[in-house]
Amino acid sequence: MSVPPPCDVTILLLAAGSSSRMRGADKLTQLVDGTPLLRRQARAAVATGAPVIVALPPRHHARLACLHDLPLAVIEVPGAAEGMGESLRLGALAAGRPDGLMVMLADMPDIETADLTLLIEGFTKGHASSIVRAGAKDGTPGHPVILPADCLPDLADLRGDTGARAILAANRGRCVTLPLAGRRALVDLDTPEAWAAWRSARDSHT
Repeated sequence: MSVPPPCDVTILLLAAGSSSRMRGADKLTQLVDGTPLLRRQARAAVATGAPVIVALPPRHHARLACLHDLPLAVIEVPGAAEGMGESLRLGALAAGRPDGLMVMLADMPDIETADLTLLIEGFTKGHASSIVRAGAKDGTPGHPVILPADCLPDLADLRGDTGARAILAANRGRCVTLPLAGRRALVDLDTPEAWAAWRSARDSHT
């Protein structure tokens, strides 16, 4: 059986949110194993070998410093406060026309390079025609998500905080969910309480 050639996938790391639920702290500069979360997740993306674009709020020096010396592209999202739609729109524009665009949320600390590679391999096996998204073992869909090239023009119309939900709904029949270990495809940390619970659970397993 022939092996399909590798697909050209660009990773868009969404890191332009305001951390509004963190009560003054920035979730993306919280330390995980001594490394700011944003840098940790950016390194995981870079390690796949795929091109990486990071969407940041304008003039966010602390987050930009987390990306120092990493081989990736940074775009500023002037309308970041309006929601994820603007980051997706500008990110897709910056990516050009890859076979697929992986949308990766920066506040998911359990996602690792091996997970991203698994998704890219699944996208390649589907000949870059399916929407591939990570999920839990029970089939609950989560993130990251890879959108094929023909879906990318639809990102140009996104505004506000709707994200890509409408695109996923319109293409439900071509969505493939790949389960990742545990709940790593579902866990995002938006509040101090979520961070405390995650750290406690992590410490109990080490």
